[in-house]
Amino acid sequence: MSNPDALLVDVAATVESEQSNQMSLTVVTGGAVITGRLAPEAVWRERVSEVLTDSDRLGAFSGIFTAGQEQGGQAQSGQPERGKVPTHLHFHVARILQGSIGIPETGGMYRVAIEDVSAWTMGDFSYSDS
Repeated sequence: MSNPDALLVDVAATVESEQSNQMSLTVVTGGAVITGRLAPEAVWRERVSEVLTDSDRLGAFSGIFTAGQEQGGQAQSGQPERGKVPTHLHFHVARILQGSIGIPETGGMYRVAIEDVSAWTMGDFSYSDS
């Protein structure tokens, strides 16, 4: 989308302002379907940093995600700056849907530009064998 969906921007802003990670969302972006829960950017960055810190090979990248959190409209406190609208959705416990499975099975961390979302719906998709 060349113009971000204003309603989706409002959803992202509410997640940021409420500091909640309980909003489930499914989006279509670049032909991929991503489903999961939204997290505030500061929470998402911290979690990615923790995962990288625990990695022997990727630990050096950890600081990138927590340093300078004023980037992306975030103040050092992790709260959105006044007047800044979110430009990205931050998914955690998320999966890319491929046929009847979601990958990774355990969920991953994804950052999606709101302007790249071509379709979306509230809630997430899950599969069962029953």
